[in-house]
Amino acid sequence: MATTRAIAIASNSTCTLLTKKPFLGSHSLCLKNLKVSRTSRSFTCRAIYNPQVSVKEEGQPQTLDYRAFFVDQSGKKVSPWHDIPLQLGDGVFNFIVEIPKESSAKMEVATDEPFTPIKQDTKKGKLRFYPYNIHWNYGLLPQTWEDPSLANAEVEGAFGDNDPVDVVEIGESRRKIGDVLRVKPLATLAMIDEGELDWKIVAISLDDPKASLVNDVDDVEKHFPGTLTAIRDWFRDYKIPDGKPANKFGLGNQAANKDYALKVITETNESWNKLIKRSIPAGELSLV
Repeated sequence: MATTRAIAIASNSTCTLLTKKPFLGSHSLCLKNLKVSRTSRSFTCRAIYNPQVSVKEEGQPQTLDYRAFFVDQSGKKVSPWHDIPLQLGDGVFNFIVEIPKESSAKMEVATDEPFTPIKQDTKKGKLRFYPYNIHWNYGLLPQTWEDPSLANAEVEGAFGDNDPVDVVEIGESRRKIGDVLRVKPLATLAMIDEGELDWKIVAISLDDPKASLVNDVDDVEKHFPGTLTAIRDWFRDYKIPDGKPANKFGLGNQAANKDYALKVITETNESWNKLIKRSIPAGELSLV
């Protein structure tokens, strides 16, 4: 049985919610005051086009059939990867939660399915779980893509992993699958997973009590001591219980600063824009 929960998005700016445009230059999107709720809420808005987006869950959690679709106010399915805007202005970005903190089911956007719903990852037909809980909210930046044909000279020549860019959100609240949060990037880690580059953007939701205190990598160490090391070690080691080697990290095995994180976001948004324009072969990826 399908269930639906609403994500009410309010704006005081002239902007477009669902659009397949890059955020660079004059194309910057400017959604502000994003609010996420599990039930419908009324909102006022001067936006040109600002529908209410809902998450429609089909199937039971922790089954092969489970999907969390995003739908607009008319009931039309939209893609959380392609249709939710990346840039909100003033260094703020949309972040879509795939895996809530303190959970272990390996949820992810199904990049090869129409409308890219969130589902639980599988391996050899079985649902995948992490060997232990992840301690932060984890998900993706929409309208980004790590190009598997592009070698990164700064990270051992590793090629992109063919997925949207991952986000590790360090705020105190446990979010829910499909929640859309306004976040600001603080740092990034260059994980190398079986030879593929898999960026981890460390960010914080703007509604977190400590959000105003952290603006760059040094602030994370000051106000969330040990968190960057814990994130790196968690992602380094999580495959070891399954008999696989530890993941590696580039950039000197350290977290790079906010400016570097913004550079990663810019470059992967450019790659996504080429993908959506079909300037790069999509392979099995869904572009709707």
